[in-house]
Amino acid sequence: MTAGLLLAYPTDQRLIKAKASLEKALASGKPADVASTGVAQPAVAGQTVKKTTKGFSFTAGKNHTITLPNSAALDLVWIPSGTFTMGSPLSEGGDSNERPAHKVTISKGFWLGKTLVTQGQYQAVMGTNPSDFTKVGADAPVDTVSWDDAMEFCGKLTEQEQAAGRLPEGYAYTLPTEAQWEYACRAGTTGARYGNLDDIAWYYGTSGDSTHPVGQKQPNAFGLYDMMGSVWEWCSDWYANDYSAGNVTDPVGPSSGANRVVRGGWWGLPAVYCRSAFRSDYDPSIHFNFLGFRLALAPSH
Repeated sequence: MTAGLLLAYPTDQRLIKAKASLEKALASGKPADVASTGVAQPAVAGQTVKKTTKGFSFTAGKNHTITLPNSAALDLVWIPSGTFTMGSPLSEGGDSNERPAHKVTISKGFWLGKTLVTQGQYQAVMGTNPSDFTKVGADAPVDTVSWDDAMEFCGKLTEQEQAAGRLPEGYAYTLPTEAQWEYACRAGTTGARYGNLDDIAWYYGTSGDSTHPVGQKQPNAFGLYDMMGSVWEWCSDWYANDYSAGNVTDPVGPSSGANRVVRGGWWGLPAVYCRSAFRSDYDPSIHFNFLGFRLALAPSH
C-alpha cells in the first residue's frame, strides 16, 4: 500500500472546540500486568537504568513523565520486552505488505509516549506549531509534521535532556521502529485491533473530519491512547513492500529507501485501514494534516 490514494482527502478541514486535556497518569505508574496483556513482564522490572546525573533515574518497569520547557509535560509508558506475531494472516483480509506474518522478539524494554505528541508539547520544544487543526487546542495531536520534522523534535529534545543530565546513559528520544510500534499497539492481543474501533479511535466513522484532544478514547492494555485513528504515526524505518519470512529480533527495516513507514491510520480513513497490522508509507519530507508522531525513548543504535 502506498500513500497515493490517501491524497484525495481534503486538507483544509478545521474546527471543533478543544474540550479536554490529557488523562491523568495511570494511578499505579506501572505497566499493565500479565493477566491483562498476555505479555510476560521483563525480568528487569524495578531495575534502575544507569543514570547520567546524581539523584535522577529512569526505572525499567515504571512509567515516567518528562518536564518540557514552559512546564509542559509528556508521559512515557514502559513497554516490556517480549515476542509477538507481526503482520496479519490471510483471514484478516489485509494487504500483501502485511505478510508473511512472522515472530518478532523485542529484546529490550523501552518507553513510548502515552499519547501522540500534542501541539502544546511540540510548541514547547520547537517554538512553533505547524498544525492545521490549531482550533482543536494544545491537547490535540500535532499534525502537518514530516518525518524530518519529527526526528528534529526528537534530536532537539535529546540534546536538551542530555545537557540537563536527565537522560539514561545510552538512550535517546526517537521514533519507534515499526516492530516496536506494532508490538506496543497490540499489547498482547492477536486480532485486527486491541478493542472496538469506535471506543478506541477517531477515524472516518467517529472523527467528524477533525482531530480531537488526545486521551479521550479507551487505551490499550499497556495504557497507550489513540494508537489507531487520529493521525498517522511516523516510524523510524524505511518502508519495505513486504516482510521477510522467519523469526527476527529487534528489526529496524531496510538500510535505505524512498519512503518512511506510517502506522495506525488517521481521522479520515475507514475502519479497514485502522488495524494493528496495517502499514503505509510517505516521503519523509511531506506534510499533511493527518501526519503526526509518538515519542519513544529507547537504547541508541
